[in-house]
Amino acid sequence: MFMEERRSNRKTRVGTVVSDRMNKTVVVSVERLVKHAKYGKYIRRRSKFKAHDAENQCRIGDRVLIQESRPLSKTKHWVVVKILVRAAV
Repeated sequence: MFMEERRSNRKTRVGTVVSDRMNKTVVVSVERLVKHAKYGKYIRRRSKFKAHDAENQCRIGDRVLIQESRPLSKTKHWVVVKILVRAAV
């Protein structure tokens, strides 16, 4: 038998790091566009997620890819998968 590649059904988001003050945790702001039900105009909606950053590599302004995981604390259930773009220093 051959091995099948197992696909993850966990959610992923791309966002910007807005806080790195905590140890091994970053706050990631994810922006999305939502169409207004009545007027049809697109509105920016913003959500903040606490994500686990094991090596404390993320800095404020970095674009990161985060993935859903098991609960790591009361409010933290996302993990930083990859730093996509480093912030300009």
